[in-house]
Amino acid sequence: MTTPIFDPDALECLAAIVEEGGFERAAQRLSITQSAVSQRLRALEAQVGTVLLVRSRPVRPTPAGQRLIKHAKMMRLLRADLARELRELDPTLAQRARDEGRLSIAVNADSIATWVLDALTPLIHDGVALEIIHDDQDFTHEWLREGQVMGCVTSLAQALRGCRLEPLGRMPYVAVASPALAQQLGGELTAHNFHRVPFIAFNRKDDLQRDFVCHAFGLSQVGLQQTFVPSSEGQVRAARAGWGISVVPRALAEPGLADGTLVDVAPRVRYGVALHWHCWSLPSEALARVSAALRETARQQLEPLSG
Repeated sequence: MTTPIFDPDALECLAAIVEEGGFERAAQRLSITQSAVSQRLRALEAQVGTVLLVRSRPVRPTPAGQRLIKHAKMMRLLRADLARELRELDPTLAQRARDEGRLSIAVNADSIATWVLDALTPLIHDGVALEIIHDDQDFTHEWLREGQVMGCVTSLAQALRGCRLEPLGRMPYVAVASPALAQQLGGELTAHNFHRVPFIAFNRKDDLQRDFVCHAFGLSQVGLQQTFVPSSEGQVRAARAGWGISVVPRALAEPGLADGTLVDVAPRVRYGVALHWHCWSLPSEALARVSAALRETARQQLEPLSG
């Protein structure tokens, strides 16, 4: 059976449509007409023999489309490695193909707000082009499974097919509230008063507040009053302003705990989320550098999983 050879321009076109959310923005990114985008997609679908996109808003890849997009991203990584090797031979090539070699990863918002940017900053300064997609730590691996990203920081502890898994560490969390709200609780969150106060969650996918309460009081499930603030830093500000209790990374809460604008309302509860790094099993220098940077910074800033 002959292995199909796909047109690289058509593969990039498919990836651009999904990444940009539609045909018009894909055309702008590729500097071609929308008609040319449609023609390339039709030619690729004809070659594969199946539909590659669901024409929704935004467009979504079909299972076959996901696999071709993953292939396109793998080719980007290989081109990025080649570009790096060429730059070592000729420094004048430093900026060429930078966007083409952009490496996409999915990371939970709390990691973005605390330690991941510290890990990636040296790579950015060294010319590595990155795209960070944020999602809940229980869902970031779906981006990797679908081929939308090359790696992810996730709570999932089982390796995905075709991917490598590295344990990173445990992100410690604390439940904080304003001094006034803490006083209303008698100074501390208990099994008898948690249902009377609102909790500040990231979004409706965020189970962290419920998981913390279940862990703290030995419950299997709970129903909480929740309001939603889709920002890790915003949750801290909302808690400081008296919106309710929020379970947030200890690193984000420490300044408020130090200056008295926040109170730890569950000081005896030790709670953390184990984080892992998953990435494609692909011999890529760029991906290896990202993996090493995340691993080293996690070792410095997260708690060890064995602790």
